[in-house]
Amino acid sequence: MEATPGTSKASAGITLLSPSPPKKRKELSLGHLSLREKQAILNMYKKILDDEPTLKTVKLVSKIAITLGVAKSTVYRIIKEYKSTKTVSTSKQCGGRPGMITLFDEATKNSIRRIVHGFFFSNEIPTLDKILNELKNHQNLPQMSRSTLYKFMKQINFRYLKRNRKSVMIERDDIVRWRVDYLTSIKKFRSEGRPIYYLDETWLNEGHTKGKVWVDNNIKSKREAFIEGLSTGLKNPSGKGKRLIILHAGSEEGFVEDSLLVFEGKKSGDYHEEMNANVFEKWFVEFLRKLPDNAVIVMDNASYHSRKVESIPTTSTRKSDMKSWLQSKNIGYEENMVRSQLLHLIRQNKHKYNLYITDEMAKKENKVVLRLPPYHCELNPIEMIWAQVKNEVAGKNETFKLKDVKELLIEALNNVTKVNWKKCVEHVIKEEEKMSTLDGIIDDLIEPLIISVNNMESDADTTDTDSSTN
Repeated sequence: MEATPGTSKASAGITLLSPSPPKKRKELSLGHLSLREKQAILNMYKKILDDEPTLKTVKLVSKIAITLGVAKSTVYRIIKEYKSTKTVSTSKQCGGRPGMITLFDEATKNSIRRIVHGFFFSNEIPTLDKILNELKNHQNLPQMSRSTLYKFMKQINFRYLKRNRKSVMIERDDIVRWRVDYLTSIKKFRSEGRPIYYLDETWLNEGHTKGKVWVDNNIKSKREAFIEGLSTGLKNPSGKGKRLIILHAGSEEGFVEDSLLVFEGKKSGDYHEEMNANVFEKWFVEFLRKLPDNAVIVMDNASYHSRKVESIPTTSTRKSDMKSWLQSKNIGYEENMVRSQLLHLIRQNKHKYNLYITDEMAKKENKVVLRLPPYHCELNPIEMIWAQVKNEVAGKNETFKLKDVKELLIEALNNVTKVNWKKCVEHVIKEEEKMSTLDGIIDDLIEPLIISVNNMESDADTTDTDSSTN
């Protein structure tokens, strides 16, 4: 029914709703913003600066806050973070559970990786159920739920591949390529007779002791022990306590003389947070001078080993800075190019300038750095040396005082012989040979049955089982 002049549509049976104001998302504090949200704010800030360079900061911030529905204070803080660090990072969470990967040490991550590879070596398909069952046979490894294991596997660089009859956990392609390149390079260096040195960091708590000892179950109390003239057993540490951060290097000839770095840690988190690029590079420059020409230095890809010579533009870089970088490298571009075109040019050429400070330091001394693929610590013989040293300290630690633990550490390091190192290097060479066959085995096992699916579909489905589908 049509409304006649002078008659409202409401009276004609139609209710008119007044237009809703634009929905504004609930304002978020800085701590609740994801990296992507921060990046969106930063990108808009740069875009407005490019388009309206004379716009006052107050108006610029207000414009971003209204458009994106965030608090002005949040915009100010993100701009401040960008100006001081030239980037934005994920907000540190207050409280809550730590990330899955932070709950386990490198040895645990590596052990579970080796379990998965064990299935491949046996020509078996590794599923979550099989991995869980195998974990039950290892008392020293954490027991976890199926969903927790799935998250853990993704965080140590495995991906979930859907196949036509089963689902299998395999390593990401970039990790496989990294491993193949590493094994090819180190084999070549050995054939050339070049000396190979391995370096690594570890830690030692003042409460470090044996995990298991013999106890007398007949002694039920201190009084009973006193009456019988016996003890109540060994004194236990009150906790892990303070810790030492240790950096050293060696080869099949033993530790490199005068290359030990030891200092007291100040934090309780991951020991990798104690080391930084400045400390490492200062040690590294002295270390290089102790090595012969043509030496190969094997290290992992820790952030403090991998500081870049220069910052290469990314998606968060201002357009004007992208142009400046291209100009500094004599790379031609058109003035009317948009950001995505400039980024494409940068990505095409960045491999020439994506250099690490440590690599360049080594190159100046006629040496080369070779980086281990992530979670492949079994390819570094110093890991076994650390185990030997820590085991000796654990057996002798009686006071649980950092000063005494440091003395025990020095003693244990001095007890590591050339023979110990040689055996560890020989063991690693066998591991390298074993791994050289691994990727061929995986290809032979996976290739015949792979279905072409996109990554999102593969990652979304977590229901792998040991039973085949119909």
